[in-house]
Amino acid sequence: MQLNFKKVGEGEPLVILHGLFGSLDNWMTLAKKLGEHFEVFIVDARNHGQSPHSDDFNYDVMADDLYEFLLQNNIVDPIILGHSMGGKTAMQFAMNYPNKLEKLIVADIAPKTYPVHHTTIIEGMLSLDFNEINTRKKADEQLEKYIADVSTRQFLLKNLYWIEKEKLAWRFNLKTIDEKIEIIGRGLENISTFDKPTLFIRGEKSNYITEKDYDPIRKIFINTEIESLNSGHWVHAEKPVEFLQLLNSFLLID
Repeated sequence: MQLNFKKVGEGEPLVILHGLFGSLDNWMTLAKKLGEHFEVFIVDARNHGQSPHSDDFNYDVMADDLYEFLLQNNIVDPIILGHSMGGKTAMQFAMNYPNKLEKLIVADIAPKTYPVHHTTIIEGMLSLDFNEINTRKKADEQLEKYIADVSTRQFLLKNLYWIEKEKLAWRFNLKTIDEKIEIIGRGLENISTFDKPTLFIRGEKSNYITEKDYDPIRKIFINTEIESLNSGHWVHAEKPVEFLQLLNSFLLID
């Protein structure tokens, strides 16, 4: 699969993987900062952004997508950074291809199974009838019936685009995501120990990584640091300066 991507900067390769319902555009600001020291690749996952859609949607196929992406772009021993779904994809890649990356950075996700908790969000998005809803304002008004949080709605609405004049559509493959959402909540497979430098960054206001997860994380990622930021799940967006400082410290950037 040919994944959509953008490249920023020069130097050691660093690949960034976004989370569920996201796209590479969510990481452009941070990629430009990191591009001062690295050759940064921000990538749309399958069924997201401008990458191809597929009925196959699980962490093994996304880890394989990443492996193919590295081969297609002659990327050797990159640093892999992933948030949420992208973080679990990065972890699965480290399990399946442990000799194909230099360092691993995981933002606010643990290598465990999570119960399905996006049901209301998906119901809200499925409720949008684009034969009737032809403006972003109308889309937001409909989503508000399901999703009270303004920032969550705005994050989702970034994925709307004009498929034709006055005809909106979702960029991501909502049908497959809805069908496979339980699979996306599952923990890692093919688990073995990973000894290369690893950084986990958790949001203290998020429940994706708790202190109970520290020992299971360290049993798999035996050369790991775990840091916390005073934020929710979107640690890189809520605390961008502090997030970048943690990355720079881990990557030994002055």
